Amino acid sequence: MTTHKGFGARLRAALDERGPLCVGIDPHGSLLRGWGLGDDVPGVERFSRTVVEALAGQVAVLKPQSAFFERFGARGIAVLEAVIAEARAAGALVLLDVKRGDIGSTMAAYADAYLDPAAPLAVDAVTLSPYPGFGALRPALDAATAHGAGVFVLALTSNPEGAAVQRATGPDGHSVAQAVVDGAAAANAGAVPLGPVGVVVGATVGDAGVDLSGLNGPILAPGLGAQGGTPADLRRVFGPAVSAVLPATSRDVLRHGPTVAGLRAAADRTLAALRAALS
Repeated sequence: MTTHKGFGARLRAALDERGPLCVGIDPHGSLLRGWGLGDDVPGVERFSRTVVEALAGQVAVLKPQSAFFERFGARGIAVLEAVIAEARAAGALVLLDVKRGDIGSTMAAYADAYLDPAAPLAVDAVTLSPYPGFGALRPALDAATAHGAGVFVLALTSNPEGAAVQRATGPDGHSVAQAVVDGAAAANAGAVPLGPVGVVVGATVGDAGVDLSGLNGPILAPGLGAQGGTPADLRRVFGPAVSAVLPATSRDVLRHGPTVAGLRAAADRTLAALRAALS
């Protein structure tokens, strides 16, 4: 077996040191208005940099949602670049939620954009969509391995519409979600303590219906808080794999801004509840 010294090892260390919590940076209009900010570039910048100031030295992972920055074009992307750099400099791992999925040279270009440390938008990990086929992700998987980065591949998402595709079964009787998990497990084979290829399984999916025991990688679990998921749900959904789960929340922490103290207190409460449920 080989020791993986990239994203999986860094994530394991961050979870052990800071606790199992990923907080989204989602500057959508209702949150901006709730903070008394405009739904514009200055509002997005003030919002996002306040979250970084409050949490980048405290939580294991920050997860900017790229779409909320992209909607403002080049100026929004410039804010995203600054947010990523500041969060990583403060010690948080940055998972950019972009859900990219394509084939060939286009997938390779996405990998260059986010996983090459020389890129302006370089992050620790990104979310990917496997629906062109898991094999189409190979350029990103190779880039993650080469650069010590990570990817989280959609398997069972927290939105109810996803089940029609993700729980569909193939000729072998396995679900699409299980095929994604199996592809990730193959990519992680031999890595210690965790491989670089994670999967996304929502905290609200109930009976996951997939075997995660051989994944050997992290599991991003969105859906806590506003979407109805609770810390107590995590053990029921993930069972023995819960030690590799990265629970994610956004609005339940972000709505406690605009003060740094409010955000930190909310993150502390969430983390305490997660530790109590998972210990």
